[in-house]
Amino acid sequence: MSTRAVAPTRREQILGEAARLFAERGFHGVGVDEIGAAVGISGPGLYRHFAGKDAMLAELLVGISERLLTGGRRRVEEAAAAPHGDQAAVLASLIDGHIDFALDDRALITLHDRELDRLREADRKLVRQLQRKYVELWVDVVRELHPEVGEAEVRVSVHAVFGLLNSTPHLAALGRDATESLLRRLANGAFGALSG
Repeated sequence: MSTRAVAPTRREQILGEAARLFAERGFHGVGVDEIGAAVGISGPGLYRHFAGKDAMLAELLVGISERLLTGGRRRVEEAAAAPHGDQAAVLASLIDGHIDFALDDRALITLHDRELDRLREADRKLVRQLQRKYVELWVDVVRELHPEVGEAEVRVSVHAVFGLLNSTPHLAALGRDATESLLRRLANGAFGALSG
């Protein structure tokens, strides 16, 4: 079995560079020629892969929302199916998955914060729908861990932890391992405070 990482497709390369450039300079501050140059093709060559910048932005923001939800569901299923699987293990797995996203996809966090309103209404609604489902996944797990806490308080706590974890584009560099460890402790502390 090979341990080599699979090389990204041309489409994935384009999306990665588009995300980075959009996050650095804003959606309107980047042209297709710059995105193409970043991946070694002409700007017009991008149109073989995408209808335009709007399509790239939609695929980035809808795509990350889909990935988070799919990954969250998979983590819940895997942790629940494990021997001795309990809700604490499920929550730990969700936290780890979101930390990986927050550290590996900082540009997408910035892009979401700044450019979500640039999406077509249908795409924006889809992003919001996927995000609500992702939040509900977490709320269900946290409510099982803290049945004594009201739903509204749990929901606020989940959003607060997302805010904490999604702050990574604004954090000073501690190194990946140190940042990951700190974020994990802070998220667990926030949820632990529900019982206090």
